[in-house]
Amino acid sequence: MSDTQSGRREHQLATIRDRLDAGMDRREFFRALASGGYAVGMAHLLGVDDFLGAGNDEVPIVTALSRSDPDDPWSLEERTRHVPAAWYAAVEKAIELNELLARFGFTGYLGSAVVPGDYDSATATVSIGISSNADSIAKQLDDLADGVSIDIETIVDVESHEDGLEWLEPRVVESVSERAVPSGVACETPSSLATLGPAMYHPDEKREFFVTAEHAFDGEKGDAQLTLPVEEVEQFDLGPVEYAHPVEDVVAVEPAGRLTPSNYIDTPTGARVRGQLTRWGLADLVARGETLEKVGALTGHTEGRIQGIDAVTCFTDEFCRAGQIRWGGEMDLTDGDSGSVSYHPDPGGEDGDVLVAGFNNARTWWPGQSYVWGVAAYKLTEQYGYHF
Repeated sequence: MSDTQSGRREHQLATIRDRLDAGMDRREFFRALASGGYAVGMAHLLGVDDFLGAGNDEVPIVTALSRSDPDDPWSLEERTRHVPAAWYAAVEKAIELNELLARFGFTGYLGSAVVPGDYDSATATVSIGISSNADSIAKQLDDLADGVSIDIETIVDVESHEDGLEWLEPRVVESVSERAVPSGVACETPSSLATLGPAMYHPDEKREFFVTAEHAFDGEKGDAQLTLPVEEVEQFDLGPVEYAHPVEDVVAVEPAGRLTPSNYIDTPTGARVRGQLTRWGLADLVARGETLEKVGALTGHTEGRIQGIDAVTCFTDEFCRAGQIRWGGEMDLTDGDSGSVSYHPDPGGEDGDVLVAGFNNARTWWPGQSYVWGVAAYKLTEQYGYHF
């Protein structure tokens, strides 16, 4: 971001603060944030105190939705953090450019992602994958970039998909003496093996669901059952598919037996889901060099750095998937790990509490790039109201 842009943002911040101190009401506050360039999706979560509590060159962001009561999934509250205003402006501009690319696309466009810089640099990059000449695309994007760095990479051999690590044995539940089934273990569809995710909730219906990857169900979902393989026992029915979301690659399964979804992830040390990260929470993790973790039914527990947020992927279907996370490396996921979630420790929770980042449903298989991707939790909340 240029010095002129940085100065303009600092002036906007000062103006908004002056108006707040003068007694601006809530509606005027939101209007002022919007006029100052702040995303409406973030502004409606922030209060006047959040904004006034930031320094002169800072802005507040909502980083997570976390439960005030760990046992009450409906007790979500916002976690906020103050970040440099110049960094916020750079990342927001990158998000806007990335959304523009996804909306209109261009010949050869295979996907893109936002890569926030660290707080000191106050920069952001949009990483773009293409299947055609990079020089011609770069010239077309020059006018749109407006201070955002562009990283264009030509991707080849996208059509050749390699099989997963088939020699791995799936992690299955030892017994079902407890009603709640932890996530990170194997589950089965009529046609495939996947990983069971943690309990997913819908606040409007006050319902909880088992959850896994949609692509693990081959063909019509209908009343297809999700089952749980158990050591020394054939299997247990978890329930039928209630909602299928092919674009997001997620299914919500209605519990239909004595077994119920759990907030616990079967990690080496044990982890309890306390909530979920927002888009800006993910951006904050990237800026601070933090990592994500996951537990898959085949590869188990792995950890890796975040390579891109708000990503768009157009590699596997005739449509593109938005609101994705790119993280780790392609060896962090194999066939059977789909449906697992990526997560990060909850800094405001108790020991072992974690915040879900998103799902892990695919990996790169072409030369030059290496990461896992899947839909972010915030995207499911925005689109359907689900939360963790």
